[in-house]
Amino acid sequence: MAVTWCVVGLGNPGRRYAGTRHNAGFMVLDSLAADHGARWTARQLYDYCELPDPGLLLVKPATYMNDSGRAVRQFTAYRSIEPARLLVVCDDLNLPLGRLRLRAAGNDGGHNGLKSVIASLGTPAFPRLRLGVDPNPPGVDSADYVLSPFKRSQAAAVAAMVERAARGLEYLAGNGIARAMNQINQNTQ
Repeated sequence: MAVTWCVVGLGNPGRRYAGTRHNAGFMVLDSLAADHGARWTARQLYDYCELPDPGLLLVKPATYMNDSGRAVRQFTAYRSIEPARLLVVCDDLNLPLGRLRLRAAGNDGGHNGLKSVIASLGTPAFPRLRLGVDPNPPGVDSADYVLSPFKRSQAAAVAAMVERAARGLEYLAGNGIARAMNQINQNTQ
């Protein structure tokens, strides 16, 4: 099967950030790649792998979150990918833990990774899958909160969210954005 969608998971590179809320996008792509036995290829600005069946091209920027757009722009230019066939997966502080929200386009919602991608591509007209990581608690800075790991008590909810997101991306590849939005946005918890 030919690649039908390029899926970019947002996160920060390195062990220090593994398992943090800001790396939820990486978690979904890593899970999906592992499920399909895919191997990541490393480049200077990104890692990528192809999943011929279901037809997905997965990309993880090797830049930090605030500079994700540079990696996305380089990869999409190299592979001639239009924004309408690019889907960005990222964490969202405005959604409760486990909630998924797929949109065909939109604004950055205060997310610096999305802000960087929008600026680099020159358009907000690309789909995005937001992963709920819960709002930051009162008195806790949002930047510190997203860079902190999930609690152990949240492990099952995080694993379930990652699994639903991975299955949702497979569904998207075979059924398109409109049907995937209906499926993912109704079955989120």
